[in-house]
Amino acid sequence: MLRTALFALLLAWSGLAEQLQQPFSTNSVTLVDALNADPDYTSLISLLQRARLIPTLNRLNGSTFFAPTNEAIEKHTLWRSVIHDDSFVVSDNIQEQLRQQLFYHLINYELAEMPEAPNPAFLKTLHYPRSPLDPPSRDPPPSPPWMPTPGGSLGSQPQRLRVAARNQGAWVGVDAFGEDGVEITKGKIDAGNGVLLGINDVLDPPPSLADVVSQHTSVSYFHQILTPEIRKRLNESTELTLFLPVNAAFESLHDLERLYLESEFATADLTRILNGHAVVKKTVQYADTFVPTAKLKTIDGSMLDIVVTPEKTTVSTSELIHPDIYASNGVLHLVSELLVNLELTPEKYLLALNCSSFISLIHSVDLTGLVNDTESRYTILAPQDNVLSVFGEGDIPEKGSEELKKLLQYHFIPGHWSPKELRDGMLLETTLVEDGLDGGNQVLSVGVTSPEKKDDKTLKFGGVGVLGKPIAVNNTLIYFISRPLTPPSGVLETLLPLQDLSLFLAALYSTSVSDTLTLTPQTSLLAPRNSAFKLLGDLVSAHLLAPASKKDLTNVLLHHTLATVEYTSSLQNGSRTFATIEGSDLQLEHFKNGSVNVAPSGGWAGMKAELFTRNILTNSGVLHEISDILLPRSVELTIGKLIKAGDATTMTTLIAKAGMDWILNGTAPPSGSIWAEQGLGSSGWTLLCPTDEAFKEYNLTQLYANIVGVQDIVRQHLIPTPDASSDAVVNSNRPLIMDDAATYTTLRSPMSSYGDIIFRRTDQNEYTVGIKGARGKNAESSGARVVSWGRSTTGAGTGGVILIDQLIAPYYPPWWIEYGGPAFVGVAGIVLICGFFYGVRAFWRRDFEKPTFEPRGGFDNEDD
Repeated sequence: MLRTALFALLLAWSGLAEQLQQPFSTNSVTLVDALNADPDYTSLISLLQRARLIPTLNRLNGSTFFAPTNEAIEKHTLWRSVIHDDSFVVSDNIQEQLRQQLFYHLINYELAEMPEAPNPAFLKTLHYPRSPLDPPSRDPPPSPPWMPTPGGSLGSQPQRLRVAARNQGAWVGVDAFGEDGVEITKGKIDAGNGVLLGINDVLDPPPSLADVVSQHTSVSYFHQILTPEIRKRLNESTELTLFLPVNAAFESLHDLERLYLESEFATADLTRILNGHAVVKKTVQYADTFVPTAKLKTIDGSMLDIVVTPEKTTVSTSELIHPDIYASNGVLHLVSELLVNLELTPEKYLLALNCSSFISLIHSVDLTGLVNDTESRYTILAPQDNVLSVFGEGDIPEKGSEELKKLLQYHFIPGHWSPKELRDGMLLETTLVEDGLDGGNQVLSVGVTSPEKKDDKTLKFGGVGVLGKPIAVNNTLIYFISRPLTPPSGVLETLLPLQDLSLFLAALYSTSVSDTLTLTPQTSLLAPRNSAFKLLGDLVSAHLLAPASKKDLTNVLLHHTLATVEYTSSLQNGSRTFATIEGSDLQLEHFKNGSVNVAPSGGWAGMKAELFTRNILTNSGVLHEISDILLPRSVELTIGKLIKAGDATTMTTLIAKAGMDWILNGTAPPSGSIWAEQGLGSSGWTLLCPTDEAFKEYNLTQLYANIVGVQDIVRQHLIPTPDASSDAVVNSNRPLIMDDAATYTTLRSPMSSYGDIIFRRTDQNEYTVGIKGARGKNAESSGARVVSWGRSTTGAGTGGVILIDQLIAPYYPPWWIEYGGPAFVGVAGIVLICGFFYGVRAFWRRDFEKPTFEPRGGFDNEDD
């Protein structure tokens, strides 16, 4: 039946042009007569008159008119307004819209049979869609009759209309499955020039594709995301065949993909979606025009493969699920899937995730390759718009600047670093290439705090907190951070806010080392804390910071700079040796408890510092902290330099007068001198050095004149220092261990009972030193307060200078003290000896001089 109806329809349409040229029908009964004869069509007659279509209707022959009843017209806004509002005629004297709608109810042949749903038949109406006259014209209309004129927006084709029978009824204006539409409520009336069928509603001509999309719930998502530009194209395009994915196709996308499509930044991609689903040809491509296999070229140049089988029709990789949704400027086909790949880049995801300001900054420095590369794997640290909005103009480098470019590169980490892979203290390479790293990539520190719940880590990158959970999309992992990251600054700028390293920074600025560090790439700085200058000893610090000691200070500072970039992982990897830019080496010793000691190339015996690996990043490497200052072998700290640093030049003169200036230089005594003969060349020396203030009460002229006295004074202040292997000097920055009651022999000790010196610790936690055993009036002034000290590096690698506030004058006791004791002992010994012999003599005298007694008569008589 369907083929019969379609065949009849084609035959009728083929004769349309010829019929339009025929004169008015002369039949006694016409469609107009039939309408006039039925009281249900009075309103329709009135509208035909308003639209001046009575002559047109009379001229038609063999047509079918789907005639809305009075009740149907009352339900239609436009048609009801034309009936009841006389001013409407004045405002639009041509009634173009009404006329086109009435033509949509007419077909130029008689409907033969009504096919059953779901296989409706399509009919070609006399409505040729075209843009309405705008604005409405008040000019008199042209002479009737107004006949349908081929042309318009469907490629000279008339608008289609479907009919179908279902549920014991007939319906017109149904969809492709015979559903919906307007019911035919009045039976067929044969008029002389056509057939009249009454319907219970007005048939509205299909609107533009834009309106069709907005009205169809199956494509509501596309309608939600389409842009004004797309809406305009859907309104203004002609002969457009649109294959549009249904909502389920978009729902299958990733949440972020939909979020991006819904954002204001997806205009280009939405246009690409439209162009990849739209076909423009001279004629609209209805489903009945599809051959079993066909190719349709879309606006963007891609090809759609159409395959028609009895079971289904496929469009490329998608299934055609709803064909032929009519529109005034084309046709809409609904397909099950997207026909184009979205090709969403990290940039598009970031835009969807409220990072548009971040993307704008990236575009200003031409780093779009980092956010448009879909092949490379990146971890992106992105500040969202609400984060960047709180920063002022001075907080972020100017758009397009090199500083901004470096800052943004520091937010991209090659690789896909999930929270499970991050460890506290680890360093990750970024895409920032630093000249200061000799073309290497700058690193970024990671901070991880693990609470009780393993999956609830607190993360930080470069000290900046992470907000929420990361989002993984394809090859990209995005972390949202609480503020923009700042790339590491230069060494000096990095040191500036570190208050505990301020003395070291001041030392750098006082020399040319500050420039050296700025210009030298790939370095690791071991920065001593402020306390290290105190531990070094005031005299050593004073020497290094003196204007005349710039070279020594420069060598010391360069000795703290490794010639390579060494992060914590390498410094805590066993005991190793590292070269410094000073030209010498540092020895690192790693212990099982995790601590690391650093030993210099020079300095005094046992010199070392504890290393605190901090991984404070700079644009040329990294910065760590150490507990003590390290001295290279290029820096010799002699006793002479330390005395000069303590402003104790008077003692220097005394030493020279005593012929012991070799002590000042840290060298062996001259060959042939009395000092060499005494074997003093192998010892280290600690000098108790009185300040210049201590000599004010002495007549230096007389003092210098007495060479023996000068030598005696120098001997009293010179302490042979223990060998470097002694535990007393290891790990100590002092020349001597100054414990309470610590006693040391001096160079005068071999020749005097009062040559030894002894240290005492006061209640004020200070130290005093004096001659051991000295007493009497002179003994009261023999104690001196220790002012400061410094350790030397020459000689045996031990000793140094202890600055004291008084001269320790050699102690010469009175003769009764010096000789009274031995004399008393001698006299007492003689007395004891004499007493002993006197006792023995007395005993013998008593034994031999006492009278004896004999028996009476003598011994002989007694025997008798």
